[in-house]
Amino acid sequence: MDDKLLTLLRSVDTPTVCNAIEVAQGQRGFNGFTRGTMLCSDPEAPAVVGYAVTAKISALALPTEPAEVIRTRRMAYYKAMAEGPKPSLAVVEDVDFPDCIGAYWGEVNTAVHKGFGMSGALTNGVMRDLGDLAPGFPVIAGSVGPSHGFVHVTELGTPVTVFGLTVRPGDLVHADRHGAVVIPADIVDRIAAAIDKMQSTEHLVLGPAREEGFDFDKFEAAWTAFEKART
Repeated sequence: MDDKLLTLLRSVDTPTVCNAIEVAQGQRGFNGFTRGTMLCSDPEAPAVVGYAVTAKISALALPTEPAEVIRTRRMAYYKAMAEGPKPSLAVVEDVDFPDCIGAYWGEVNTAVHKGFGMSGALTNGVMRDLGDLAPGFPVIAGSVGPSHGFVHVTELGTPVTVFGLTVRPGDLVHADRHGAVVIPADIVDRIAAAIDKMQSTEHLVLGPAREEGFDFDKFEAAWTAFEKART
């Protein structure tokens, strides 16, 4: 992904990308997005865009594996996060969901992942330290809580599911306060043109709607033009 496309994707919200994917695919029905309401640590931050580096965690109980096994996997996790293709996004499934208690994302972990050059994190799990999270590293999470519980990495580098969205290692993810989408690999080279077309088409309605004297007749004319442009 070149810098121009990355800049564009960071400048638009996730609903825009969701709509643009349908424009690029030429039909409705795209379903590679999260379901339900998620929380964003910095709702005003630009969108998070990156190639997914995936893992699974658990925190409800002490791990049953030997401590050295847990530590080895933890170090492998951090190595994967540090060396993933950039821009990168940590996508971490908490397997305790919907009963997550362990805040994996806090002051320390966001600082570490940001230090690795990552763009942010997407999780169905818990975040904390809301006033002290690393600036410029948005976390889109399932909940907020005070404790880390017995949090530990259980798996890495495999497909994960976050709020109904399955993410595979290397998937291109776009996320913000609305949730997240996976941009299909086969339309990445068309997504910029699709965003431009979608925004131009929407302006056919938005322009008149925001002008003085807007009424049903003007709406009907604008909507007719909108329907012709989007088909």
